[in-house]
Amino acid sequence: MEYRIVENSLFARIARMVLKSPNVAMVLGKTIHLSGVNRETFLKDNGWVEHELCHIRQFREHGYFRFLWLYLRESMRVGYYNNKYEVEARIAGLKGKARLLADQKADHTINPTEIPLPADVRKLES
Repeated sequence: MEYRIVENSLFARIARMVLKSPNVAMVLGKTIHLSGVNRETFLKDNGWVEHELCHIRQFREHGYFRFLWLYLRESMRVGYYNNKYEVEARIAGLKGKARLLADQKADHTINPTEIPLPADVRKLES
């Protein structure tokens, strides 16, 4: 998926003040705007990246201005937290974190062929 990242974004800084959050990532079209977090830290958080990529998909599916209207209308109707577009993005973020955890566990599994054999078993094999 094609996207770009803008650090120290004015848009994200305004969102950060409104949400009273220490850091914010927000999407407008194909651009992820950051405030209070740098690109490197953001990209290390797979769940957060997946959350924002979900918003990019939502923009693509609905169109730029139509999605902004749908998102704002939904937020006014049910609030930010219950906004169905935010719920979908949070689920995508959780799935992204779960995938990362599964990958990390897979990396730390023990391969039985790599376990050193006890001395008495090595003698039997010789």
